[in-house]
Amino acid sequence: MNYILFDGPSREQLLPFTFTRPVADIRSGILTLREKWEFLLGQETSSLSQDYLSEKFPLKLESENILIDGSIVPNEALLAQVQNLEPGTALVQHEKKLAVCVKADEVHEWEKLRFREIPVKESVTTINQVWDIYALNHQLILQDFQWITRGRKSQPLSDSNFVQGDPSLIFLDEGAKVEFAFLNTNDGPIYIGKDAEVMEGSKIRGPFALCEHATVKMDAKIYTGTTIGPHSKVGGEISNSVIFGYSNKGHDGFLGNSVLGEWCNLGADTNISNLKNTYDMVKLWSYPEQRFVNTGQQFCGLMMGDHSKTGINTMFNTGTVVGVSANIFGEGYPRNFIPSFSWGGKQGMSPYNLKKAFQVAEAVMARRDKAFDEVEKHILNHIYEITFPKDKK
Repeated sequence: MNYILFDGPSREQLLPFTFTRPVADIRSGILTLREKWEFLLGQETSSLSQDYLSEKFPLKLESENILIDGSIVPNEALLAQVQNLEPGTALVQHEKKLAVCVKADEVHEWEKLRFREIPVKESVTTINQVWDIYALNHQLILQDFQWITRGRKSQPLSDSNFVQGDPSLIFLDEGAKVEFAFLNTNDGPIYIGKDAEVMEGSKIRGPFALCEHATVKMDAKIYTGTTIGPHSKVGGEISNSVIFGYSNKGHDGFLGNSVLGEWCNLGADTNISNLKNTYDMVKLWSYPEQRFVNTGQQFCGLMMGDHSKTGINTMFNTGTVVGVSANIFGEGYPRNFIPSFSWGGKQGMSPYNLKKAFQVAEAVMARRDKAFDEVEKHILNHIYEITFPKDKK
């Protein structure tokens, strides 16, 4: 059977992260949602997403296809129901279609079709809002850790490290390096991915995930529920946050209850507030509603889209949303919502020169041996055009 992960109604609520990727490519836990599905299915999936993303994330069709809402966190029980779907049937929860089985010529019009509905047997976890990414991260690290370490043996942990809790909950993948670190597993496991490194003096409380080729720099302090995605470098203090990959927070400064996309860089001593002085619930900018909405979260920091950067000593207020390819710098607190391709800080924002944004993206990606090609340029150009539509210029 061919499996396709589609962007459901959560897509708009998960901006700015879904400006540059399908919903299924959001990371929460150790793996992205797509990687979780592919791990359980034992095969690759494709995406039914926005047209401007289709070249980077192409759709693959077969005579029969199962479409799955990309915001769903899979589990074994749900997997069994999805795999048993037949053409013309749909798996539903509270009248919402979680998965449907359709023929190739029905894929693009599936929402107009009528299905024989099959209720899901157990409640389903979904990533519907940007704050779900970090709020669910603790439990999803636990789930992913069980899956990807099952039946495998960890590389040996050096005697130079200090361990509090169960050492069997520390898993070092091939090529991982950890020396003279303080590791605490009382609240959950610690996963160190392939060729990742934890430098000396670091203090880490699980559940924690350091994905492949990522680095925790010396004397870092990392609290529970944190994931550092592939090829990222982090230092300073981090709590209950998710970094998708290829992003850097390499210096001192606090990042808490936050999510960073790919190709981001936080300048030295960038600090994020994750709790209001009044202890009120945090409001966050909503792209679909074009206003600030109540998150129901007392702790909520920074949501930063791909390719955005900060200068040294940048400060963010509680519950700040930054779009794609923004450059923030200067003294004081910028506004709580910074649109994509914005350049500036507290004193005001102006549109980022698109040519310069392309040059920066090319230079940054080259450092990780990745090409900023015409596909990547097309995606950023589209985001720029919808951020600054010509009829509003």
